[in-house]
Parts: sequence; C-alpha cells; structure tokens
Amino acid sequence: MEVTNQELHFPGLKEKAISLWVKREDLIHPVISGNKYRKLKYNLLEAKKKGTHTLLSFGGAYSNHIAALAYAGKESGFRTIGVIRGEELRHRWEANPTLKAATAQGMELHFLSRENYRRKEEEKVLSQLKVQFGDFYLLPEGGTNVLAVKGCEEILTPKDATFDVICTCVGTGGTLSGLANAAYPHQKVLGFPVLRGEYVKDTIRNFAQKENWELVPGFHFGGYAKVHTDLVQFMNRFKKRTGIQLDPVYTGKLFFGLLELVKQDKFPPGTRILAIHTGGLQGIAGMNAILKRKNLPLIY
Repeated sequence: MEVTNQELHFPGLKEKAISLWVKREDLIHPVISGNKYRKLKYNLLEAKKKGTHTLLSFGGAYSNHIAALAYAGKESGFRTIGVIRGEELRHRWEANPTLKAATAQGMELHFLSRENYRRKEEEKVLSQLKVQFGDFYLLPEGGTNVLAVKGCEEILTPKDATFDVICTCVGTGGTLSGLANAAYPHQKVLGFPVLRGEYVKDTIRNFAQKENWELVPGFHFGGYAKVHTDLVQFMNRFKKRTGIQLDPVYTGKLFFGLLELVKQDKFPPGTRILAIHTGGLQGIAGMNAILKRKNLPLIY
C-alpha cells in the first residue's frame, strides 16, 4: 500500500528554502490508521500462524493502540482483551469514548490498579491473565516489538529517497526504529518524544540497526496527554491552513516542534523534510471532553 505525500505551505518555508511534506499515513484506514496499522500487520499474521484465537494487550484510557487492536481483531476474527491502566475506570468506562468504541468492537476490558499495571510484564501478572483468559498472543503496550518495527519499515518507499530528513513523533520508539532501518544512506531521522525522559532511547537502540537517528527534546508539553492551550490553538490553525487534522498526544507535538526548528534555522537552505502523520485521531473526542470540563479551547 502506497500513501500519498502532501506538501505544506507555511509562512517562512519558502523564504528559508525549506520544503516540508507530510506522509498521509492517517488515511490508510478509518480506524486502524497510521503506525497502528503498520505495527499490527505482521503481528496479526504471526498470531494466525500460531493458531492463536485471542489477542491481549495493554493501554491507558485513551490508547490509540487499544482502539486499533479492538477493530483489527474483530476484522480478522480474533477475540481481543484490553488490559487497561487504572482500576478506577472499572465503573465509568462507558463515559470514555476510546474504551466504549473498543467494547463496541467486541473487546473485553480488564482493569488493573496503577501499581499492578507497572508490573504488567512480570511473569506473575501474565500468569494470572492466562488463568483468567486462557492462551493469548501478547502485544506490548503501544504495540512495539520486532514485528511492529518490521511493519514500520514499510512506511518509506523508493519515492521518498528525495528527502533529506524524515520526522516522526515518538511514544514507545517502534515507528522511529522502523524508519531508521528503512531510511536511505543520506537521510537523517528525527524523533519528537511525546513523553518526558530518556527511557525510550534504550528501546530504539534495541530495534534500530543504524545510528542515523536523533531525538529532539523539549516539545512534549509537560508529558503524555497533557492538556495545553497553545498546542490546541496551533492544531486548529494547522487544520484551517492545511485541511489536515492532528491529534494532541502525538502529531500535534511533532508539527509544532518541527515548525519551531524551521523558525530557529536548524535546517540548512534546500533541505527537503518528510514528516510522518501517524494517525491517532480517535483520541480527540476524549481530549475534547477533558478540555470542555476545564473550560479550555476545543480541538476543531
């Protein structure tokens, strides 16, 4: 599947002789869009190969991965289990747009306390889940594993060889790892982390086979899924100018940070940049509910 690239026209780009394009991975599928489609592709094939009938994974209340897994599982004939962070959600998940949509696709939700959720990769916790749900194919939180990285390596095509810099947002590091592996020798891969901390570097080093990547800190807006008026206003201006919807957890931070780097002359004249739109738009409804409660501007 080949995805189109769309050129962006913003004030200052032409004057600085910078060419900025976005790869519209968000248009791959109405629900399983962007990097979630890429990460699930080979994992679903592997689960079928092993004869497993149940998929189980972990995520937070507004997880793109959980939403995509629920839909993809139903579409491919799997039973799906979503292990959700926060036992307090057990009695009010129906008010959460992401979890409600996941259950509508047949996903069974299982809630863990935040303490137990931090131990979710321990054998004791996994054994308890196997007792409760039977044999399952395990997908890590965010979906990043070897097969997910393999899927993300297919984001770039031969036509993308004309670009000098490839940019992506970074959560668990799988997408950046795949891009780094697939990038052409002359290309640099920049990742914009959506969380604070340096932990993701270790994950990327485990999966990336090249040293052609770099993380750009400072554009996480306080951490994962934090609400920030400046970011929402930027996203609304971006959509009005380009027609492209961004999300506040991942792609909004990517394009905000990328355009700031252009303003700061971090790229030499003549640079051709390709930014990857990783989808994740399903979380906007939940974020708008939070913004409304806080009496803050909403995402268009």
